[in-house]
Amino acid sequence: MNMKSISIYTPRMLMIMSTMTFIGSLWLLYMGKMIIFEWELISLFLTPINITILFDMKGVLFSSAVLFISSNVMSFSTLYMSEDKFIDRFTILVLLFVLSMNLLIYIPNMIILLLGWDGLGIVSFILVIYYQNSKSLAAGMITAMTNRIGDVMILLSIAMTLNQGHWNVLAMWTESSFFFFQVLMILVAAMTKSAQMPFSSWLPAAMAAPTPVSALVHSSTLVTAGVFLLIRFYPFLSMMEWFNLLLLYLAMMTMTMAGLAATVECDMKKIIALSTLSQLGLMMCALGFNLPMLAYFHMVVHAMFKALLFICAGVLIHNHMHSQDLRWMGNMVNQMPMTSSCIMIANLAMSGFPFLAAFYTKDSIIEMSMYSLNSMSTMILLYLSLGVTAFYSLRFSLSVLWSPMNSTPFYLLEEPKSVNMPMIMLSIPSIMSGMLLWWWYPSINMYMNLHPLMLNTPLMVISIGFIFAWIWSTKSKKMLYPIQMFMSYMWYLTPITTQFLMGLYMKLSKYYLETVDQSWLEYLGGLGLHLTLSTYSNKTLKINQANPLNYITLSFITFLMVVMILV
Repeated sequence: MNMKSISIYTPRMLMIMSTMTFIGSLWLLYMGKMIIFEWELISLFLTPINITILFDMKGVLFSSAVLFISSNVMSFSTLYMSEDKFIDRFTILVLLFVLSMNLLIYIPNMIILLLGWDGLGIVSFILVIYYQNSKSLAAGMITAMTNRIGDVMILLSIAMTLNQGHWNVLAMWTESSFFFFQVLMILVAAMTKSAQMPFSSWLPAAMAAPTPVSALVHSSTLVTAGVFLLIRFYPFLSMMEWFNLLLLYLAMMTMTMAGLAATVECDMKKIIALSTLSQLGLMMCALGFNLPMLAYFHMVVHAMFKALLFICAGVLIHNHMHSQDLRWMGNMVNQMPMTSSCIMIANLAMSGFPFLAAFYTKDSIIEMSMYSLNSMSTMILLYLSLGVTAFYSLRFSLSVLWSPMNSTPFYLLEEPKSVNMPMIMLSIPSIMSGMLLWWWYPSINMYMNLHPLMLNTPLMVISIGFIFAWIWSTKSKKMLYPIQMFMSYMWYLTPITTQFLMGLYMKLSKYYLETVDQSWLEYLGGLGLHLTLSTYSNKTLKINQANPLNYITLSFITFLMVVMILV
């Protein structure tokens, strides 16, 4: 296979691998098995460093979802990145990204897990700065710096796990003197990767990447890595009494903040990014409610409709001269019926509309949170975030699909086959995946006695969110400027956590650049010395060419200087 054919054959190859892993996950489910391979690399102070590969139902099914989404996204990128001269380089980077996520899924050993964890961080930085301008570089730096905190925490927790005699995630024991710090560090690492408060500001900034990359990052790879890590570590982490409560409150704040920020945003990709942040908050809430299986289900289901939403957004952006502003678009229902249908399916699925994919997971999380006694403030925030999700989903749809067209009438709006097929492929699991997971997965036995009013409350909240969105979009769009700024800056989290903190050492580095690199080091460094010697030799050459007597004089002076130095 030559380099030119990589971008053509990649989607097919990924789809075949996805099908194989899906069949493998069904076989593991049917047999009730878990397969572990282990090779010992080296034994260090009686502690073996092993390469461990784990095939279990959870890991293999999620890997299948990652490969399936990657296949459809790569098929879509043949249209979106068609004008890129280096499409094959882009394809290889995306494949590295997918490989890193699969390494993270299949390897339960903390040291070798760093291959996937750091791979995601490095490749995401390269992909965010793919367009190579100052805005992309700034977004890439915020992404890399924030994720670096998580990497350091993982490294420190590896050092603290040394006294356990192994690094296997599945067999951690809690009677360690470093148990408190291990739990804290793994929690912080997962929060940086999954952009929970106060590390949320990098997620909307990462929208500087090409849209196919955004579709992968926000559905099944980078941001879900933190949630997947917590699900893997959950039996170990939940032994700490404050873990669930702390995670729940942080996730609640993230979910509320992201939802409110999405209600005032006009950049299409940022709205979808903030909706991802809100859904990640819901997954973390499910873990906080002691529901790891429901968190896992929602993670798989969310990956499907979020990838579909990004591909639809990518088609709209491509057809509108790469403009991402909602206010430019409109009347897509009559001009792009396929894309409009898929946007409606994805938005309704995200809102938790009955009998679509996320209904089975979101509804179950909310019902279980009601069933296990939680505080009133927690439940109010949970329902508020559910209503806000419905609000910004319908606002997005109203602006793009049914409002009058606001752009110039000379656009050629097209829906090529290379995009229609991925949209159809992703819309099927966006409708059915929640139901199929409930049917297939045998280990959930939940019998609840709830009042009919409690069962109908989520549906009522979603309906109220839809009504408010319709009123907001049709009647009045006025909002006080300070409130709008407060929400769009994510409760001023962006300036506080990035610009303020990064500004301190940016000023210091600028000072060193001016006082060291750009002052005396300019003359005494390698470049400065080269310049001085070149100038000196040029002058000598000119003198020699002008008069032979000068050459003799210069040679005699040089000889005298050498003799004096030697003596």
